[in-house]
Amino acid sequence: MKELEYPFDAEYIMKKRKSIRRTLLADGSTRLKKKIAVFGGSTTNDLVVYLDLFLLNQGIEAEFYQSEYAQYWQDAMFPSEELLSFKPDIVWIHTTNRNIAHYPSMSDSREQVQELLQNEYNKFEQMWKTIAATYHCPIIQNNFEMPFYRLMGNKDISDYRGRSHFVSELNRKFCEYADQTEGFYIHDINYISAAYGLKQWSDPSYWNMYKYAMCVDAIPEFSFNLSHIVKSVFGKNKKALALDLDNTLWGGVVGDDGVDGIQIGQETGVSQSYYEFQQYVKALKELGVILTVCSKNDHENAIAGLNHPEGALRPEDFIIIKANWENKDRNLVETAGELNILPDSIVFADDNPAERAIVSDRIAGISVPVMDGVENYIMTLDRNGYFEVTNFSEDDLKRNEMYKANAQRAAQQATFADYKDYLLSLDMTAVIDDFLPVYLQRITQLSNKSNQFNVTTRRYTPTEMEEVFHSGDYIRLYGKLTDKFGDNGVVSVVIGKKDGDVLHMELWLMSCRVLKRDMELAMLDRLIERCREQGIRTVKGYYYPTAKNKMVKELYGFFGFDKISEDEAGNSVWQMDVASYENRNHVIRVEDNTSLQ
Repeated sequence: MKELEYPFDAEYIMKKRKSIRRTLLADGSTRLKKKIAVFGGSTTNDLVVYLDLFLLNQGIEAEFYQSEYAQYWQDAMFPSEELLSFKPDIVWIHTTNRNIAHYPSMSDSREQVQELLQNEYNKFEQMWKTIAATYHCPIIQNNFEMPFYRLMGNKDISDYRGRSHFVSELNRKFCEYADQTEGFYIHDINYISAAYGLKQWSDPSYWNMYKYAMCVDAIPEFSFNLSHIVKSVFGKNKKALALDLDNTLWGGVVGDDGVDGIQIGQETGVSQSYYEFQQYVKALKELGVILTVCSKNDHENAIAGLNHPEGALRPEDFIIIKANWENKDRNLVETAGELNILPDSIVFADDNPAERAIVSDRIAGISVPVMDGVENYIMTLDRNGYFEVTNFSEDDLKRNEMYKANAQRAAQQATFADYKDYLLSLDMTAVIDDFLPVYLQRITQLSNKSNQFNVTTRRYTPTEMEEVFHSGDYIRLYGKLTDKFGDNGVVSVVIGKKDGDVLHMELWLMSCRVLKRDMELAMLDRLIERCREQGIRTVKGYYYPTAKNKMVKELYGFFGFDKISEDEAGNSVWQMDVASYENRNHVIRVEDNTSLQ
């Protein structure tokens, strides 16, 4: 919904919040259902109202538990039966600098201030560890905004007794904990309050009258920013950025003005704005965002523009370049197909409002931000949080290279008449074995991001995945695939829970970038091998349909399982006798973890 994307009208959202919510709930979308516990150090009702709206727009239907006013510590440390039975999927701790119990005084020594700082921090760390041990779910913790006054003026930030200095040191310690702790995330209200304007944000009248930690007008922006973390944790990030060229990546029309006539570089304010936007886009590529081009242009002109000596981007930065005269919605759907992602995983950036309207109308779920004025392009993409980072793995760094290699594989496939000969020509090797600690972050990330080739779409928090890793009740497998074009990284995860001589499959997923290469068969062969080693006689598989995983509806049937039940909703149960299974993979060499040593 455009009203809930940046730049939005906060006053309009506050006025129309009920009708906006009704519209969202009536749109027929299938959403993840999640429970969020809110531990508040100030009034949280309105924060939750707007967080609910933004999450609905991002594909998450949330149920909330809210602590009583300022009871965040008590709820965290001594939870009620109601809270324990709520079983949150995520805990958000809404504290601000109003909840810092003790600030330094001017008579304190350095040692006393350091002790004060450590005591304040220890209270929070104790709370985080208690929450993690109780609920085994991700935790979001606000950091602290700067004080709205500076007793010492500018020296307040540098003097060890200054409140600004104290808040900065607390924020630093919070960040150190986040850096060292899986499943713990900082909601950076220090940045958001500064971007909004600290003077307006910290208007004391709202605290004194209503116990709001910010002005009312800032609440939608606060909740919007928080929603980015929640949707990223639950795998709702976008994957690709499709870019128009003329007046989007450079000023002017390359076909009319020629390469020398387009605006890019350092010569004018406008050309520098386009150059900085290209730099920003290139930095997104380093995060693992897939870059593509979708432009109405002659291909030769597009390539010439991307090779402009003053530009930051080059043709090789893009996985797919669709520069032609086809309708852009058609090009975007084809791009999604070639990348093996869904069209709603794409953000489309185009300066032309008519093209944006057509694409937005014809492709459900695609994000089409308002690109109004090149000076606003970076802010528009950045503040919408399409590519919010909560976990960052080695595979993210290499994602664009992996998709480029896929394009090379597709080109080679076209030269083979026999598909098996093509697969053999790839010279594929897979490491398939029990989980390794070094891959746990990527395995968890895959469980939360994979939607299409995922039979149960079960999501795991880092803590839950750690528990699976350390438990003897499971057979666990990860799959890492390489071929002559490069390393695809960890692309498949299988988790089955043992119950006597029966294995119940809780998770079977694979990255769509390795579809149709028999990797699923190699995983199945190894799974059955492990079942035989551990006395498992029967494997039971489960398929739970979602809006996105129809491609694996008959996966277990393809594997040779027998369907033993299916309900009206399409949930099905499958079964295989381990003794009767014969290996199916004949094109991938399979190794174990010892090959990595």
